[in-house]
Amino acid sequence: QVQLVESGGGLVQAGDSLRLSCTVSGRTFSSFAMGWFRQAPGKEREFVAAINRSGGVAGYADSVKGRFTISRDNAQNTVYLQMNSLKPEDTAVYYCAADTRLVTFSTRGYNYEYWGQGTQVTVSS
Repeated sequence: QVQLVESGGGLVQAGDSLRLSCTVSGRTFSSFAMGWFRQAPGKEREFVAAINRSGGVAGYADSVKGRFTISRDNAQNTVYLQMNSLKPEDTAVYYCAADTRLVTFSTRGYNYEYWGQGTQVTVSS
């Protein structure tokens, strides 16, 4: 049984940084492409960042490019999202997602088979 557990969310001020973690169990971590998505109240879920199985290729939403960095440690079964220069509009529940079928990664949530429970990130102005 595959499980994804996110951690690292919290309440911060604009301009601060946070690092989210997502630890995967139940299957060989390096077989998964990984993604981060977020959903703000009243809005649809949106793509944030994704990374391929080896960690050599990553992609970002335009809204976070240059501020967020996705990385992974296959020995620790964990994917990270380093978030710098946070803005109030980054406030959302952040979800990690995993899939074994993707050749690199996808920006579309429906392409991911496994999801975590989410972690809340709140950025005050």
